Amino acid sequence: MRQVFNDLQAGAYGDVRFNEPLAPYTTWKIGGPADILLTPRSKDQLIRAVRFLHDRGIPWTVIGRGSNMLVTDKGIRGVVIKLGDTLETVRFEGTLAIAGGAYSFIKLSVMAGKEGLTGLEFASGIPGTVGGAVYMNAGAHGSDVSRILKQAEVLWETGELATLQRDELQYAYRHSLLQTKPGIVTEAVFQLEYGERNEIAAEMAANKERRLRTQPYTLACAGSVFRNPPGHHAARLIEDAGLKGLRSGGAEVSTLHANFIVNTGEATAEDVVTLIEKVKAKVLEKYGIELHPEVLVVGER
Repeated sequence: MRQVFNDLQAGAYGDVRFNEPLAPYTTWKIGGPADILLTPRSKDQLIRAVRFLHDRGIPWTVIGRGSNMLVTDKGIRGVVIKLGDTLETVRFEGTLAIAGGAYSFIKLSVMAGKEGLTGLEFASGIPGTVGGAVYMNAGAHGSDVSRILKQAEVLWETGELATLQRDELQYAYRHSLLQTKPGIVTEAVFQLEYGERNEIAAEMAANKERRLRTQPYTLACAGSVFRNPPGHHAARLIEDAGLKGLRSGGAEVSTLHANFIVNTGEATAEDVVTLIEKVKAKVLEKYGIELHPEVLVVGER
């Protein structure tokens, strides 16, 4: 990989770092090193980098703000592409909100509210980027991305750009086409509606207050760990099984919200994986319901 590192540096593809620890780049503050961490400084550099890696058969992984993902202790082989401020853009055209893939999803909801646009209030407590939200079909409070997305610009692993309409993304609960066909969301267009600024602000404030009261965001975590099974809430099942406070090494099932696993300070990825398996086994034993994680585990095991 040293030669790849040298080639990336020589080709001016952005900021390139060798054997870079990834824990500081994730909200769980967990993870081993990337062989190479690449942060393109422009969209053109991003496109050229993806084409360079594709032509040489070099695997790559993309991260935004590092939420909703667990990087293994051995780290990620190949190149990790970190989306930088080149894709942290936003603009509004009437009722359309157009945001770069690296733009904060929470900040987008705030900006939309200030524009008097309704439809993104549910996003006011969802960490991560616009690209990550499109990828995961992120949702809360009875809504999700699929209800408001108009289209997304995607950079495929071949280095080709394509514009996909909402239906082409094959949305389902916490699922999109991008989870089976690798690509990077470079821009997303959301179809919103005009609303009353005071009502929008009040709903967002209520969502934020509820989040701060019920979710452990003062500790390193990655949001909800498990998908809600049909007809059930994962947090309720975990809590009723008496698993709040259950620990494995430095990882703990939050005592505030049972569907969060927090890093108490020195947790490893293996601690988190072990705890996930313990929770799954207990809920299956007690209720006959299999829980499925929504967090992405990436890297060498």
